[in-house]
Amino acid sequence: MRQSGVLMHMTSLPSPGGVGTLGKEAYAFADFMEKAGLRVWQMLPIGPTGYGESPYQSGSTHAGNPMLIDLELLREEGLLDAELPDPASDPDRVDFPNVRARKEALLRLSFQQSFARVKEDVREFSARQAWSPDGKKNVNWLDTYALYAAIKDACGGAMWTKWPKEYQDVRRVDAAPFQESADFYRYCQWLFFRQWQALKDYVHAKGIALFGDMPIYVAEDSADTWAEPELFQLDKKDFTPLRVAGVPPDYFCADGQRWGNPLYDWKKMRRDRFRWWLRRLHSAGAMFDWLRIDHFIGFANYYSIPASCPTAREGKWVKSPGKALFKRVEKALPDLKIVAEDLGEVGPRVRKLIDHFGYPGMKVIEFGFDSDQANPHFPGNIVKNCVAYTGTHDNDTVQGWWDKAAEPVKELARKTLPPAENICEAMIECVFASAAETAIVPMQDFLHLGGEARMNFPGTVGGNWLWRMRPGAASDALAAHIRALNERTGRMAGK
Repeated sequence: MRQSGVLMHMTSLPSPGGVGTLGKEAYAFADFMEKAGLRVWQMLPIGPTGYGESPYQSGSTHAGNPMLIDLELLREEGLLDAELPDPASDPDRVDFPNVRARKEALLRLSFQQSFARVKEDVREFSARQAWSPDGKKNVNWLDTYALYAAIKDACGGAMWTKWPKEYQDVRRVDAAPFQESADFYRYCQWLFFRQWQALKDYVHAKGIALFGDMPIYVAEDSADTWAEPELFQLDKKDFTPLRVAGVPPDYFCADGQRWGNPLYDWKKMRRDRFRWWLRRLHSAGAMFDWLRIDHFIGFANYYSIPASCPTAREGKWVKSPGKALFKRVEKALPDLKIVAEDLGEVGPRVRKLIDHFGYPGMKVIEFGFDSDQANPHFPGNIVKNCVAYTGTHDNDTVQGWWDKAAEPVKELARKTLPPAENICEAMIECVFASAAETAIVPMQDFLHLGGEARMNFPGTVGGNWLWRMRPGAASDALAAHIRALNERTGRMAGK
């Protein structure tokens, strides 16, 4: 079935309070999508963000980001008694430090006012988070995360590897002194998932699927590494990483990219029949209809960098047991719909893994004009079983890309793209008209925004993830324009 969608991260919605939330603007965006004939809402990871506010560096692979909780909805439900004047904020960018301070204070007030009244509901929700693929060795991610977050607060926000020794081993921690603080974090997750489920039900009623994003790696400072350090390549004494993740030097980056995430101990994961991965994918599958797995290449072979190296120059490729893992996934989670992010060094081993399971890959039109017509991202080479994009969150907007593109790139693009009023419309028309079963366009491209609206510059910290859509930008006129494009390119099936 040919269909289309939009890449729009939740924090980019023009919600009151300085950051996008699960509130009324999210519902309004779903209404816009329905009018436009867009069937897939893709977003970035929605876990709690850490240093640099990157959604790809989360304190938990299971938890939701409390910053997305809508405070006005809490007021309407009687869970928060407080005035919510909208603070002066930049309509184009999120001021994360101020948003975080204000929202956390109001969530703590809501906890003080309402937790006693809903305590049993929170307890029941928490109990339901225990799961394992075979009903044995159940692990409750919420209990682990709540205790981790509570201890982290008590230790002034320090990484868990810097905590006192008596707190570093989850099996030996006395949880009693942290009960109230842990309950606050359980309460926030209860709030988040209630609002998430309500929005999910709403978009499903409109025939819209939620398309999530899962980083392949976890943050060094996370409940995941704290709870099960034996599953990562960490020093047994101080738990610091021995080797870290990244990608090798290439044409774009002479030093490569040193991401710094701890690498998995794949041998131990395999001996445990990948239970950790099944728990993680089970949680993601419960939240989303589709799941894009970031850096899928790492399941075939991963780039291993000595932790002592400041760059990625001294790394090496190591094979990983992706085929064995996804065979387990097929049996334990047969309804999980996976999209493989296969951008980068896609060698024969990677392609063989993806083809074996039939997962759709990704094609990015912005990449398609960098060489010649043999380029796999060139419009004429796009296949049916893929998700095609104008660009992604890691690329410049179409307008920003065009403004910086070399003349040979522009020349090939002019020869290839359909006639249109401007480069944004030409690229969108191209991706919609492609053979790809699913075509997705970042909201910034639908709005013809320039490089100032770019979401992320890979390999940098600070200044990313900030873009916000202005109120009224998702207009009825734009919806009608996109709907006409869907009709013209045969992407209105089922509408």
